[in-house]
Parts: sequence; C-alpha cells; structure tokens
Amino acid sequence: MDRERLRALLEEVRAGRLTPEQALVGLRDLPYDDLGFAKVDLHRSLRSGAPEAVFCQGKTPDQVVAILSRLAVHHDNILATRASPEVGPAIEAAGLPHRVHGEARIVVVKPKPVEGVGLVAVVSAGTSDLPVAEEAAVTAEVLGNRVERVYDVGVAGLHRLLHHHHVLSEANAIVAVAGMEGALPSVIGGLVDRPVVAVPTSVGYGAAFGGIAALLAMLNSCAPGVSVVNIDNGYGAAVQANQINKLIAKIR
Repeated sequence: MDRERLRALLEEVRAGRLTPEQALVGLRDLPYDDLGFAKVDLHRSLRSGAPEAVFCQGKTPDQVVAILSRLAVHHDNILATRASPEVGPAIEAAGLPHRVHGEARIVVVKPKPVEGVGLVAVVSAGTSDLPVAEEAAVTAEVLGNRVERVYDVGVAGLHRLLHHHHVLSEANAIVAVAGMEGALPSVIGGLVDRPVVAVPTSVGYGAAFGGIAALLAMLNSCAPGVSVVNIDNGYGAAVQANQINKLIAKIR
C-alpha cells in the first residue's frame, strides 16, 4: 500500500462509501518486503512517523545492505544502529549514499538535512557514556529534533550540571544517560519540570553488573516524571523523546 491508496481509503470513509471497520480491513495488508531472512516494514513511517531502523548487531553486512537497499527506495534518513566497522564499507560498496557516525555506531543512509523543531537535551554523566549518548543525539537529530548535548556532568561534580540548568529548563524532553550508580536522571528530575528519559549504560566496575545497578536505580527513582529504557538503548530513548517533543511542537 502506498500513500495514494491510503488517501483513497480515507476519502471512501469520508464519503460514506466505506465504514471505518471496512477501511481497517483494507489496511491489514500494509505491505512488507519478504527477503527471506527479514520482512522489511515499508510503511512504518505512516504509522509511527519514522521509517524502520535497522539494528545491525547480529546481522551480516550483506543482510544489512539488503534491508537498507529496500528501505532506501521509499525513504530518506534511514538509521542503521549498532553498526560494526564492516557495515560502512559494505554500504559504500553497494553505492548507497550514507553518513557514518562512528562514536554513535550509526550509519544514516540517504542522509537529508532536516530542520529541527523544539529542543531535546541529551545529557551524559561521564565521557565513557558517550557512545550511548551519541546514539541518542544522532537519532534525535535525524528524526527532526533540535538537540543540545550536555556531556560529562555526572553527580561526582554536580556543579558541572548546574552550569547547564538553562538548557535543561528549556528542553521539551531530556535524555539522561548514566552508568555506575545511575543517579543523574533522579537529580535532573528534581531540578526541572520536564520529562526525563533515563538510559542506564553498561559502564561501571564489577558491582555495576553491566548496567543492572544503574537500571534498578533509575527504575527506583524518587523523582517523578522519569521513564526508563533498557541498558545502552540510546536509540529507544531518542524515539521516546522525539515523540514528546513533536507532540509539544504540534500544540504550540
């Protein structure tokens, strides 16, 4: 189904020739491309506002390229996340225009400038959290948000965070990335009246248990308005922040 068919169904409903229930039947065959090893969702942007992202981890470079090539027929700014060093050259060899964001471990296929709306602040506790923070920041930018980065402002030196209070108070959504004991999102949640998306990272010594300690601390935050995504999931945090920011932009 393409946009024209979707519009045609909506017109049929508006004209009274189809009931909403009958239109839903027509929507059930939203197409995907079956590549055998993957069923590529070609209409996710119609449902959720952004094309399907390709999670590269566990896929071969050839599989990643095949999926991206199919998505590129329909979309710009396709995200390939958790891209290994081999993925970029494979995309290059396939002739797909792309931009590599090394620290974020993201490749953007068919990159196209997008004017960012609103403000999403991406805040990291330490420099070791930057790969996850950059995954969030790059994702949010590609999805069309204005992004401010505030890095290395963890609670071991709280004055560093307070110096950027104006950014936190202006943001429509805040992505707070922290490992170790994961205290940063609680602190931010107690400073501003903004939704905070907490991202625990796997950074820390042995008792951090690969991010479990930070995850549990964030889930037990006493600050209201803090939501939590999975360990190292900068992409998921950015998508949630994008949804919040875009809703606010529509209201305004």
